[in-house]
Amino acid sequence: MRVNDPRAIRALAHPLRLDLLELLGGISPATAARCAQMLGVSQASASYHLRQLARYGFVEEGESSGDQRERPWRIVSRNQTLDSAPGPAVDQLAQVEVEREAGKILDFIDRRAGETGPWRDASFRIGGTLPMTPEEVATAQEQIEAVMRPYIDRLDTDAPAPPPGGRWVRFFLAATPYPDLEES
Repeated sequence: MRVNDPRAIRALAHPLRLDLLELLGGISPATAARCAQMLGVSQASASYHLRQLARYGFVEEGESSGDQRERPWRIVSRNQTLDSAPGPAVDQLAQVEVEREAGKILDFIDRRAGETGPWRDASFRIGGTLPMTPEEVATAQEQIEAVMRPYIDRLDTDAPAPPPGGRWVRFFLAATPYPDLEES
């Protein structure tokens, strides 16, 4: 799913909406009540934000169980590509995403000691300040995407799930150019 409408991008720039999309990516379909319980928010809040996501085509109502009070929601696409052209909506979403990812990384650091050995060791952080050209950054991005492609492609199935012994794992990689130090 390609998203380039600034209003739709702005609609994503809310941490709870991103949490709902992430959750539905793993358990779709689910009711607002189940989402609220799993995310620790009120059902009214989850329901409101699910309706906002539906308004822009990110989620839709699933098949009803017959009980109108229990409307299941399902994610439309687990694989979304956002227009990265500079602009207020894209910048707002980027800021929310980075803050949210930092929180998830810090959360794992806090609970890492309680994880089993293989999962305790399964996290990593890569960072560095490297001398690169814009073309080299683009090449590195293409290479990273090629490495991740087999795992991303798993999202294209009707009910993606981790392989036996697996879990859902967050990946967040970013390249952020320094200011031009020669001009500073």
